[in-house]
Amino acid sequence: MSGDRPTLPPVRLHSDAELAREALTSPLLARAARLARWAGPATRVGAGGELVDEQLPEAAAHLGLSADEDGAAEASEAWRLAVDAGLVDVTDPEEGADGAEGDAEATGTVTAGENLALLTSGSPQDVLAIWLDAFDAVFADATAPVLDDLADAIAEDGQIDFGALEWDPEAEAEFLEGVLGNLYLLTVSGGAAEGPVPLPALAASMIVPDDMGEPTDDVLEQVSDAMMRLDDQFRVLEPIGLVTYRPVDEALMAEEGAEPQPPVDDEDVTRYGMVGLTPLGLYGVRARMLEAGVDAPAVGDLADKGAEVLLDGIAYFPEASAGAETQLWLARREPAAAARELLAAARGRDSGAPLRRLRSQQALSLVGPGAEAAVREVLDDAELGGLARVWLAEHGASDVPPPPESMIFWLAIDTIAAQLDADGEPDELQGLVAGLTGRHSGFFDAAWRVDHPATADVLEAMGRLHPDKKAAKEARKAAFKARSRRAG
Repeated sequence: MSGDRPTLPPVRLHSDAELAREALTSPLLARAARLARWAGPATRVGAGGELVDEQLPEAAAHLGLSADEDGAAEASEAWRLAVDAGLVDVTDPEEGADGAEGDAEATGTVTAGENLALLTSGSPQDVLAIWLDAFDAVFADATAPVLDDLADAIAEDGQIDFGALEWDPEAEAEFLEGVLGNLYLLTVSGGAAEGPVPLPALAASMIVPDDMGEPTDDVLEQVSDAMMRLDDQFRVLEPIGLVTYRPVDEALMAEEGAEPQPPVDDEDVTRYGMVGLTPLGLYGVRARMLEAGVDAPAVGDLADKGAEVLLDGIAYFPEASAGAETQLWLARREPAAAARELLAAARGRDSGAPLRRLRSQQALSLVGPGAEAAVREVLDDAELGGLARVWLAEHGASDVPPPPESMIFWLAIDTIAAQLDADGEPDELQGLVAGLTGRHSGFFDAAWRVDHPATADVLEAMGRLHPDKKAAKEARKAAFKARSRRAG
């Protein structure tokens, strides 16, 4: 076992088919597809692939949008996405058959792109690949500077003066990636299980240091600035189906140019914006994380792997996720074969073996009666005999041989080692430690002799955890003896 814990809990994704349906019905991609099918020989585009102004009203009408500037802007946005997602192919003016090279009024033409047909005839994976391309394009739009500012920053040579904009493309992208990453973590950890996340909390997660008590006025101002930036960005990201978003209440900005301060006390936080990742959004953010090399596991990733990979993989999963992953793994195997594979993978004296045995025992509890024969086969095994007896007793089996004393103490050390690896030193372990020493007189005198790689570490932990000072002292003495024994 590597000993490296995953940085993120596993996410439970919808099936590819469900996600593909969500992608096809996301408002912006759906509009882009409609415009791609509407385009024909008479459609004209400018040098950048944009739909010419004269055709924007017709495009807006085709989409059922208003016949004003807002409708034209939305139609233009959908057209740009059709180009970026490969739903249409653009022939630039200088490449056209009209031979109008050098003509300022020259326009290009369009044809159906290869991806347009895939939206209807391709596999769910094809659709999701197109949606990811669309997400990338919308993400870039969300981190772009405001157009009004952009016009003022164009130099005489036509190049953009980014310094004048005070805009760092990499920093903007990194900030939004961080926000989406925090939102993803909240969602997969259960922190967003009750619904959308308040925008101020999300902004604060990027600005306020973890060790800061009361935020300073300067920090609060930075959070306010971040809130307004995110308000604009989530408005851009929502139509692609990434998030559900309730924007900041415009009534909070009564004064011209004023920015709302983060809410205080019991003020209605929903007025400051609420955001949540959709199932499609979880898929999209995870895809970006994987591309960036982040370990972002998903439930089901281990279903076709061997038992050792499974047990190592679920070692630090939350209980519900570990159970779901194990159920998917078991569904592909016969009970007896699965039990034998799990038991074989549980063996070992490496540092990860105790937790592997604990996860194996938990997995075996899901196998059912079909595991009994395989479990009985390891009753005499020094490492597995104890957990085998526990499993048989829990399933009401008869003729379970009593364990030798050495096995009882070995299993106690192994169990505590696994719990320490999984959870550190939670309060529940105090009860386990106190219970063990209460049931077995002379526990520490026998425990330091146990031939287990983790004996000394476990006894030291018991010395820290035991509520009784005298017993804690005995545990520390036993730990010293165990280390001396191994050194000798």
